[in-house]
Amino acid sequence: MSQETRTMATPLVRGMGSFFKNCSCARQNRCPHPYVIRYRDATGRQREETGYTTQQDAKDRLTALYHEKRHTPERQAAAKREIGRQRFGAYAATWLTRQRHYAPGSVRTVNQVLNGRILPVLESRRVNSFTTNVVEDFIMSMEEQAVGLAAQQNAYDVLKKILLDAYRRGGVATDPFAGVIPPEYIPRKITIPTLDEIRGLKEHGSDELRVVIDLMHGCGLRNGEAHAAHLDRIVADDVYRVTEQIDRSTRAPARLKHRKPGEFRETPLPATVRESLLQLGRTTGIGATGHLLRSQRSLHWTHSTMQYQWQLARKKAGITRKLNPYSLRHFFASNCLSNGIPITDVAEWMGHSNINMTFKVYRHLMPASVGRAARLLNEGLCA
Repeated sequence: MSQETRTMATPLVRGMGSFFKNCSCARQNRCPHPYVIRYRDATGRQREETGYTTQQDAKDRLTALYHEKRHTPERQAAAKREIGRQRFGAYAATWLTRQRHYAPGSVRTVNQVLNGRILPVLESRRVNSFTTNVVEDFIMSMEEQAVGLAAQQNAYDVLKKILLDAYRRGGVATDPFAGVIPPEYIPRKITIPTLDEIRGLKEHGSDELRVVIDLMHGCGLRNGEAHAAHLDRIVADDVYRVTEQIDRSTRAPARLKHRKPGEFRETPLPATVRESLLQLGRTTGIGATGHLLRSQRSLHWTHSTMQYQWQLARKKAGITRKLNPYSLRHFFASNCLSNGIPITDVAEWMGHSNINMTFKVYRHLMPASVGRAARLLNEGLCA
């Protein structure tokens, strides 16, 4: 910026930094433009921040930064500098290996997002060079390429997790997401099967398919979780404990999505679903691993087996709508919410890591929540 539009920077204690205004006003101590501060962070990189209303605000911020830098041990400062010098691609790879709570499917998903959307654009950029402008440019590049909103949000979420990890560890001096407006994915209208459609699928499906349908529409399990059906998971007459899923690729038991190894969640177990599980155990027996479902070529039910049997039952039942197995989870959510069960409980039972997604997808299924609240409040006022 030219000298005419930038005031002379005011120096403070050596090493603390300076503050100034980026304007050409005659009386800058009274003009409304904000102060800018300039300093060197713990990694030695020069930084600028703006938005400080008064000189004292700017000085207080510089003092806090100076104090933090002075009291940061040299070994810690060196570690921060090392993180900041790394290329994003290398840092992302090491970050992913540290996510030990990720299920194999989650690791594959993150790798797909990294390789497909993020690394082609940001792989060679140094970690300490990320700012809000870099993040916003990345979002704009996806918009210019007409990337779908769901893919944009996935890429943004992965990038945010990695960079905030670097920020917390000191590799990035300031939060690169402060003030950034994220791409917002509004899920398209969901398709909920009717009870008649579910009954038709069960009537024309195999014994194994009926159990999967019951666990998904009655307990809210995901496909792979239902494939891991196990009698030992009935921990009470009305409680089913979800401890694992059958991985799509390995066709073997794996940890739950959004859970660390050994973690589980529990869901309500309707009596009809419990009887369905027990009946399958009586008629087909229990497999070598204790699981109820298995295919001809595997110890466990596979996704390909599920797809084949689902399409066959759908065709025999004469169902023309484009229903897929996951729509059974939508039925579960709809059944819960229409009966007044809190959406927080529904999110927990369905295994959502973030209730915001539950709200986005299912809030419209909540029965007249505003109108009901108005009536209840009115009753209280008139009591």
